[in-house]
Amino acid sequence: MKITPRHITVLKVIIHLVSLGFLTMMIAQTMTGGLGADPVEGLSHFTGMAALNTLMITLLISPIARRFKMGQLVKVRRLVGLYSFFWAAIHLLVYLALDLSFDISLLASEIVDRPYLTVGAISWLILFALAVTSTQGMQRRLGPKWQKLHNWVYLALLLAPIHYYWSVKSGLAEPAIYIAGALILLAFRHKTFRRWLPTFTSINRSPSTRS
Repeated sequence: MKITPRHITVLKVIIHLVSLGFLTMMIAQTMTGGLGADPVEGLSHFTGMAALNTLMITLLISPIARRFKMGQLVKVRRLVGLYSFFWAAIHLLVYLALDLSFDISLLASEIVDRPYLTVGAISWLILFALAVTSTQGMQRRLGPKWQKLHNWVYLALLLAPIHYYWSVKSGLAEPAIYIAGALILLAFRHKTFRRWLPTFTSINRSPSTRS
């Protein structure tokens, strides 16, 4: 199937509608008590899952485009990725505002002391960096460094479900499935990782050759 610019426009409209629909659902559930006995935990789970799901969808777009020869499909990847950071930003805001009362110093100490928050913070910072450099202007400004920066999304994809796994006290099956899904998505990029191996090998060997 050939993807036309009109198809891309329709897909972007659908992405906006679905994302804003979930945002509306979250607000409605918050106001009506539909987030369970602990609304703060319910909000944290809702926003965290939305961020993780959209991140995984972002990384799924390229394999689908290659498999079905729909190269134009990658034009919606940036939008989905921005929504992933949007949900991650709300996820952090919920924790900072409702759990920590905007205590930044406490947030910093929590990130250092709790491993699940450490990996979550690293993933969040990666998504933040990718979001602020996602424009065409930043792509031109950064040049070849832009792609190297955006390759860090693979680390975010791995750390985000680990953050989820470590954060839950029971019901580990679902986060384990997300970790497996992330590994499968990374396996789709095995050719990319193989291309990186000669570079890493040369970097690791260079000190010994100079000694």
